[in-house]
Amino acid sequence: MSDAETPKTEQQQTEKAEAAGSEQEVFVPPATLDYLIFSLRAQAELQLGLLHLGEEKDRPKPNLPLARHYIDLLGVLQEKTRGNLTLEEQRYLENSLTELRFRYVQAAEEKQPK
Repeated sequence: MSDAETPKTEQQQTEKAEAAGSEQEVFVPPATLDYLIFSLRAQAELQLGLLHLGEEKDRPKPNLPLARHYIDLLGVLQEKTRGNLTLEEQRYLENSLTELRFRYVQAAEEKQPK
């Protein structure tokens, strides 16, 4: 959005939000680091088969390459933000990576022929 398009006053922001809201009410989550971590983590969990809505018989098989991609993205995020995170953000990111890496190894072991 250019400077000309950016609302300058609270009233302009409210008017713009109301105009957009009149078209359709849409929930837009906050653009925060926590939400970015949550989004990437949820995608990895989905690809690992940890998140599934519906019947158990319809559960898709884990997509390990795609799960690994999302885990690697979180790793890149961790590396590039090192030293710039609050303690809570750092712990959330580290805990997410630890959990996902553990779950990835579990899923990979389950997929191997016995």
